[in-house]
Amino acid sequence: MRALLVVNPAATTTSARTRDVLIHALASEMKLEAVTTEYRGHARDLGRQAAESKDIDLVVALGGDGTVNEVVNGLLHHGPDPERLPRLAVVPGGSTNVFARALGLPNDAVEATGALLDALREERERTIGLGLAAGTPGTEDEAVPSRWFTFCAGLGFDAGVIGRVEQQRERGRRSTHALYLRQAVRQFLDEPHRRHGTITLERPGADPVTDLVLSIICNTSPWTFLGNRPVYASPKASFDTGLDVLGLSRMSTPAVARYATQLLTSSPERGPHGKHAVSLHDLTDFTLHSKVPLPLQMDGDHLGLRTSVTFTGVRRALRVIV
Repeated sequence: MRALLVVNPAATTTSARTRDVLIHALASEMKLEAVTTEYRGHARDLGRQAAESKDIDLVVALGGDGTVNEVVNGLLHHGPDPERLPRLAVVPGGSTNVFARALGLPNDAVEATGALLDALREERERTIGLGLAAGTPGTEDEAVPSRWFTFCAGLGFDAGVIGRVEQQRERGRRSTHALYLRQAVRQFLDEPHRRHGTITLERPGADPVTDLVLSIICNTSPWTFLGNRPVYASPKASFDTGLDVLGLSRMSTPAVARYATQLLTSSPERGPHGKHAVSLHDLTDFTLHSKVPLPLQMDGDHLGLRTSVTFTGVRRALRVIV
């Protein structure tokens, strides 16, 4: 087996020594080429090269959710073809590692490497669905390139929080739950549209859902983790179905307190609910329009402001080692 290991040297939870140990362990079981990323988008370029090489069987991403997202976008640059494309494996090295944990993998890099080697010996793999987002034809965002996401996307409030966190990290702050909480409070206080939403969701064969303040799109469940606690925005979301959406039409102080409590106490059986919450399950195609530009995020990466995004749930898009 020939494999490419894509290593993010900035991964927050793995040291250089740990990475060397992992590389040695993987190289003992396969013909391994390890490449360290050197710039933003490098993992995507490496994934594309692997997909086009025709002789790489496996791509291993060692890093956080951002690294995984880049590798996936490289692998699927020419579209999904799970039987032809290299398989994907993940060794978590980020701060949250939602994608790996949603697949049921250990959150520790060393344990995950052992699990990966066991899975390869036992030929355990799974073909999962992914989300695809693109600029909407006929809008000012129509030229925005399409992009795949593995576990979530968001338009509005949550993307704004992620943008603020990224700004703080560029200034040298560590990515912690406390940092996210502080930036969430600041985003809420500065949110000009929290009482009257600007987002409309349109989908074939159904009435539009209007006046949303935020929209969270889930390709799997849980949505994220707070330490070891899973947080379920859309409990029914699955790699085996289309996309799920949680929309909120009110973000007054009482509403935020209520929905934040529901998220913190969410379970695989129940997520946020109530008068101002909209939950949609297993969607294949839909579009989010906003009256004003809003922040967009995918897999925890802030992607700037958008007024219209079209989402597609693509089933059986990629083979993953589990």
